[in-house]
Amino acid sequence: MNLIIDYGNTAAKVGIFDQHELKQRHSFNDSLSLENFLKNNLAENVIISSVNVDPHQIIANVLTDGLKIILNPDVPIPINNHYQTPSTLGMDRLAAICGAIKLFPHENTLVINAGTCITYDFVDDQKNYWGGAISPGLNMRFKAVHTFTSRLPLVEPVDNIALIGNSTETSIQSGVANGMTAEINGIIEQYRGKYHDLKVILAGGDGPFFENKLKASIFASPNIVLIGLNSILIYNVNR
Repeated sequence: MNLIIDYGNTAAKVGIFDQHELKQRHSFNDSLSLENFLKNNLAENVIISSVNVDPHQIIANVLTDGLKIILNPDVPIPINNHYQTPSTLGMDRLAAICGAIKLFPHENTLVINAGTCITYDFVDDQKNYWGGAISPGLNMRFKAVHTFTSRLPLVEPVDNIALIGNSTETSIQSGVANGMTAEINGIIEQYRGKYHDLKVILAGGDGPFFENKLKASIFASPNIVLIGLNSILIYNVNR
């Protein structure tokens, strides 16, 4: 079994894979709960990607005699990385792209990960990764409206928001949610203008919020980063 750890900005997601099949998925909101889980679960091989905590502290709690990988720019990956500043590339973005080529090999694919930030990443049908874009995420936009003004309130996103807000609260909800939806639709449209056979993968904690709001046909994959990390691990085990 492969143990896969994706430690993001707000939570740690853990996947247990039998080769390429995801058998279990867990989520932890603090390092202590994750460490207790790891101490009680054996793994054949393990990989961790972390943007929030020191991965060395986490991986030290994993019991295995197999391969232990902390994902970094020097780890071999099953794609051709053309990003001009690979040392600054988020490992979650890299893992998501590797997940994309596992799901759609030999396809032009755009991965949209709607989390703390929303990221757009493109890999072509020859496994060449070219980069993408980073934009503020849904909750970040709501907080920005409140933080950088003197009187506008902090509001929460709601489903089925009207186009025309009839109060300050609903106007903010309309502007943020509908604006972000229009952004995503516009980005997809621009990519489809260049790549007519484009596959689009939607992931991230806010992915379900946008899943039914987008015009384009998409493939929802909430586990795309875990799938990608597992594919990187298997790629290195087989080298």
